[in-house]
Amino acid sequence: MSSSKDKIAKTNAARLLDRAGIAYELIPYTVDPDNLAADHVAEELGEDINCVFKTLVLNGDKCGHFVCVLPGNMEVDLKKAAKAAGAKKAEMVHMKELLPLTGYIRGGCSPVGMKKPFPTYFHSTVLDFPFIYVSAGQRGLQFKVAPGDLIGYCSAQVADIAVPKE
Repeated sequence: MSSSKDKIAKTNAARLLDRAGIAYELIPYTVDPDNLAADHVAEELGEDINCVFKTLVLNGDKCGHFVCVLPGNMEVDLKKAAKAAGAKKAEMVHMKELLPLTGYIRGGCSPVGMKKPFPTYFHSTVLDFPFIYVSAGQRGLQFKVAPGDLIGYCSAQVADIAVPKE
């Protein structure tokens, strides 16, 4: 099951994975409130930015809200993400909408345990890794988890939704 070093307080997302019987590790890191970017998280974890995934919430014109989970060194391609979600256009939700919509704040948004389930899309490179890191539902805490387990739990699809950062 899960392991915890020095009794890390479990997040709601961690309790949900426990209940589902999904193995993961909770990995704490030092938060820089001025730099919530995934590359900072990867640096703190000492991990490859390609396997540190960020969770973004979008709104599609025909499908409503949906979630994109992509590597920290990429940015969401709004056209590709919209197409994956069955929309013509999509845009990022405004930061002030994130907490009421998902229950999470920027820098601590997890694909696990949002207030309600949204269609979720993982970038296609997710399957290149034996495990990935995603937010465990609060700043300063990441899940280290097998991508297949997480994709299954989130009832997610794998799609080409991102492009390399400029």
